[in-house]
Amino acid sequence: MHHMARLLLVRHATTPETGRALTGRLPGHVLSEDGLAMAAALGNRLSKVRLTAIYTSPMERTRQTAEAIAARQTKKTALVDHPGLLEVDYGTWSGRTLRSLYRLAAWRLVATAPSRVQFPGGESLVQAQARAVDACEELARRHGNANVAIVTHADIIKAVVSHYLGQPLDLFNRVAVSPASVTVLDLGADGPVRVVTLNSNGDPATWS
Repeated sequence: MHHMARLLLVRHATTPETGRALTGRLPGHVLSEDGLAMAAALGNRLSKVRLTAIYTSPMERTRQTAEAIAARQTKKTALVDHPGLLEVDYGTWSGRTLRSLYRLAAWRLVATAPSRVQFPGGESLVQAQARAVDACEELARRHGNANVAIVTHADIIKAVVSHYLGQPLDLFNRVAVSPASVTVLDLGADGPVRVVTLNSNGDPATWS
């Protein structure tokens, strides 16, 4: 038997800006009423999964989502901030509406060749992918054979999934990651990787 850690990659629930603006690392963006309800429903679904630990990006919206998951665990589960799970640093694009960004020539690269994108005053998607994959590897080593929730952001999950599928980062927009969805990865200590489910809002009992 392989020692496998099961990582549950969770996208935070919705804020008033989700789908409208690029929040990035700007503080003060919390879950909307719908988002809080969504996070509570997610916590209910994941109550069937015994989580050894919950790691979260330090942003408010991810922490709130992580807290909703922790609240429904039968045993008290440690909630740990992890800087490797932070949202992409979008630099000067942070806080801009998506509509205003779509008009930029540079946005075409985000859509067609994300591996070449360096956000002005921020990081590149390649850098973001590398640190997020490092975080997943570190947590898989730390928690072999356990279930671990990792609450983070859509672009981070898309980049991590691209890495473990072995697909070029340039195809990362093919991966759908909805708010409060769960993407499940099994990472073995001795190398095997399984992408178990993608973008799930369903019953964990269906995850083989």
